[in-house]
Amino acid sequence: MDSSKTHVYFMPGMAANSLIFENIQLSEDAFVQHYLDWEIPTADIGLEEYALQMCKLIKHPEPVLVGVSFGGILVQEMAKHIAVKKVIIISSVKKNSELPKRMVFAKYTKLHKLLPTGLVNNMELVAKYAFGEPVLKRLELYERYLSVRNKFYLDWSIDKIVNWSQTEPAKNVVHIHGEKDPVFPINHIKDCIQVKNGTHTMIIHRYRWFNENLPSIILR
Repeated sequence: MDSSKTHVYFMPGMAANSLIFENIQLSEDAFVQHYLDWEIPTADIGLEEYALQMCKLIKHPEPVLVGVSFGGILVQEMAKHIAVKKVIIISSVKKNSELPKRMVFAKYTKLHKLLPTGLVNNMELVAKYAFGEPVLKRLELYERYLSVRNKFYLDWSIDKIVNWSQTEPAKNVVHIHGEKDPVFPINHIKDCIQVKNGTHTMIIHRYRWFNENLPSIILR
């Protein structure tokens, strides 16, 4: 094990696989990149227990955890159980007060339980849930990235997002957020690094920004 290098674990967003990070390239002289993927949760498993389960996949001491969207929430939960050097969340939230009003409304009305998640093979619907935008001409691209199409998983994920109970952000969290994120609008977000014109899918479409800026963000 090369202790001189920083081990960085990447966690994708809801319904997405780790291919969303395929264009993120950190210097091999300073970093080792690792990729996590969603596992279908068992019935009645809570977010904390799921996070503990995912922690077993971390094989290096004090890594940097990077999570996108719901993956950003998950890595924050994981960091409550293992020692980490830093947590970086992208297109995500640090506390439940940063959730948009429609998600807060869903929490109290249970409206999210009426969403047609059974249509998991409807690519446009899954893309709307996961990326906050229509497929348009990116159908083939999104089919490549959005491979976790399981109704129970989608129901579970949406429920865990709207019911997330964290009220204060952790001290070691760095938040990167796009100015044009339709899923978690920037006007609800505090204390973040803003990416101009960045959307919820900026980890895919603005990868050059991340390749240029992530190394210094990780090491500072």
